[in-house]
Amino acid sequence: MRILLVEDDEQLCHFLKLQLIKEGFEVDDCKNGEDALYFISQRSHDLVLLDRMLPGMDGLAVLKNVRNAGIHIPVILITALGELGDKITGLDCGADDYLVKPFAHEELMARIRCIIRRPKQLALSDLLTRGDITYRLEEKMLTGPGGSCSLSKKEGNLLEAFLRNPGQILPRATLMVKGWGTEAEVEDSSLDTYVHFLRQRLRAVKSRLILKTVRGIGYRLENKDVS
Repeated sequence: MRILLVEDDEQLCHFLKLQLIKEGFEVDDCKNGEDALYFISQRSHDLVLLDRMLPGMDGLAVLKNVRNAGIHIPVILITALGELGDKITGLDCGADDYLVKPFAHEELMARIRCIIRRPKQLALSDLLTRGDITYRLEEKMLTGPGGSCSLSKKEGNLLEAFLRNPGQILPRATLMVKGWGTEAEVEDSSLDTYVHFLRQRLRAVKSRLILKTVRGIGYRLENKDVS
């Protein structure tokens, strides 16, 4: 599970990121609303921890833009503003939960677990299905008409992005964030290499799904019968 942490307090951001990584999450972070909106629009994360008071575009503005764009990623709003009216405003703007600073790490984890436990239409499912394949996130296991095979972490991250955005062209930048995170220094050719690996996996399980290159933009997962 990949979390986007949006927090302009560098010390708090560093501490939270380390704690979340210890809990087994993949974590990217940014410090302002504009960057947060960009990363969320790439649809590469599964949950956002969003500070309300940010430089430039604040957390509420980010949240409104995200919801107006039809992006339903779970968002936990984190803020020092703890009055009832502040909470109501945050929730009405589209937050899934509201956590007041300072908070205990255990409370944050409990709220994240609550999000994860929600029904599939509101939260993530461990089993993703598209066409003639299924993919189990926890086991990183791909299954098709011809059998099953395990995927590497980066292969799994990329396949998950395609399965969560069926039929959509995913830009190279989006796939790079999903596969390697926001801070990794990765050569552009690495994405092509891992797409090649994924194509081999799909052929290995005899799937009719293919990864089509959209020149100059990115890739799309589609049925090979599509013209």
